[in-house]
Amino acid sequence: MAPPPRCLALELPGCILAHFAVGVEAPGARPRPPCGRALGPRGRSFSLSVPVAPGGDCAARVRAARLHQRLLHQLRRGPFQLCQLLRLLCYRPGGEAGDLQHGFLLHDPRDSPDTRRALLALLDSYPEAPRPRLAEFVGDPLSQVWRRPWELRDGQGWRQVGRERVVPAPEPELHPVVPDLSSSGVFPHREAARAVLEACTSFIPEAQAVLDLVDQCPEQVQKGRFPIIVIEGLDATGKTTVTQSVSDSLKAVLLKSPPSCISQWRKIFDDEPNIIRRAFYSLGNYIVASEIAEESTTSPVIVDRYWHSTATYAIATEVSGGLQHLPPAHHPIYQWPRDLLKPDLVLLLTVSPEERMQRLEGRGMERTREEAELETNNVFRQKVEVSYQRMENPGCHVVDASASREEVLQMVLRIIRNHCSAL
Repeated sequence: MAPPPRCLALELPGCILAHFAVGVEAPGARPRPPCGRALGPRGRSFSLSVPVAPGGDCAARVRAARLHQRLLHQLRRGPFQLCQLLRLLCYRPGGEAGDLQHGFLLHDPRDSPDTRRALLALLDSYPEAPRPRLAEFVGDPLSQVWRRPWELRDGQGWRQVGRERVVPAPEPELHPVVPDLSSSGVFPHREAARAVLEACTSFIPEAQAVLDLVDQCPEQVQKGRFPIIVIEGLDATGKTTVTQSVSDSLKAVLLKSPPSCISQWRKIFDDEPNIIRRAFYSLGNYIVASEIAEESTTSPVIVDRYWHSTATYAIATEVSGGLQHLPPAHHPIYQWPRDLLKPDLVLLLTVSPEERMQRLEGRGMERTREEAELETNNVFRQKVEVSYQRMENPGCHVVDASASREEVLQMVLRIIRNHCSAL
């Protein structure tokens, strides 16, 4: 039985995902366009995808993610600045984890030969495997669209080889990135995140320092008799103020994730691809879990962010498209890692987007790339918020933090005392 055709998921403006099959007619395909419109009615479009070595081991995924990030930076410069750059995924319907390829669609409205020459020169800058895979899309007089791959032929340079028909394909039941989430950002256990940083030690010296700290933590820790309360929330929802006030009111220890022993390296890991960035934050959760276990033997513990933040930002970053493309409620990706110490209660502080923007004005605080995107990308913010609310075991108790500080504090303390009998 022939394998299913390889498909492309192209993110169009407006967070619309257009799915295409390449090579053969896809079962259930719609009869014709918007295939041609999505690939550009005028000019010429090129696809660049990043292959992952067969087997998809952790080191291969890290290499592919770094290559993808380097490619993104290059496609935003020089002759490509006049082109439209769109996010592209290459997948097989029903494929297994590790079968996904990330990439871009570059549309040149001028159809300039300089663009093609610059792309081929860019490929030459990757002398070793894996190197990006390049193809271009062309139409014919019958308004059909064809994909023509470029390959490097010994002694002949870059040559176009054959052509593959491009047809619309039905949208899969789950976003094609979902099978890869547990190995690319929402790690289900400590060893999965640890393997990523192990693959980074040759080019990020701080990765070994993080691993050394993780290895000092017991693999399984037990909470003490006092409650553990996690407070989550987007930037400017009052999280810092509330965590400090609650800690003072309950005479509780206040901890943060990532913990202070690794927080000085946040900038280093925030500049890396999502798989590396999330591995760093995931392992930070395991380090702070060891601190939580110890402190909860003598007093209540308040934690400023924990696993839910790590997971929600990973999901919102990896899943292209709009809210409807997130994994559905009760999907396993929203479940707490089986080997991470659970809190007794998780509170999610929320305010309206308008109020959050007002609070952000004039703060001038240094923010991560993702926190900055919350301000400019409304859909990204909504995906983070919805992912927060779909977390399970434990889920989040949503708290409207738009009232005065004293009112919010009293509301939070009331919820905590209702749920934590030890207080």
